[in-house]
Amino acid sequence: MSYLSTLHELGYTLDPLELNAGRLMHAVRTGNLVYTSGQVSRWGETLIKGKLGDDLSVEQGYEAAKLCALNCLRAVHQLAGLDNVARVVKVLGMVNVAPGFNNTPGVIHGASDLFLAVFGEAGRHARSAVGMTIPDNFAVEVEAIFEVR
Repeated sequence: MSYLSTLHELGYTLDPLELNAGRLMHAVRTGNLVYTSGQVSRWGETLIKGKLGDDLSVEQGYEAAKLCALNCLRAVHQLAGLDNVARVVKVLGMVNVAPGFNNTPGVIHGASDLFLAVFGEAGRHARSAVGMTIPDNFAVEVEAIFEVR
């Protein structure tokens, strides 16, 4: 089964994306690697904003990270085709944290779990999960590196 079909079975469709976002690109390819820009917790009409540990729970942050991962997949699909992904290489998860919140890995598991659900073993990746202030008060931002064929 194709990765795109697996994503559809999970209930998601990847709409077309204009990769050129003015000063930056949503994703760029160099050789066999695709780098995504930071993708925020917005998918369609759904926006997840706020600080983890204050406005939002770890479970809400997990869902926010999943939305970010979907946006990464959308960018990769637009640039190289989802079925051309050989593996997920690296994920950087950035969590909008309130003072004292330290379960950033629990939040970014949402992105990692989606990548594993779509790509199986090829979805295993190196990862960082850090806390910071995210622009426009989005709950999570994720960037990723994919190896493509």
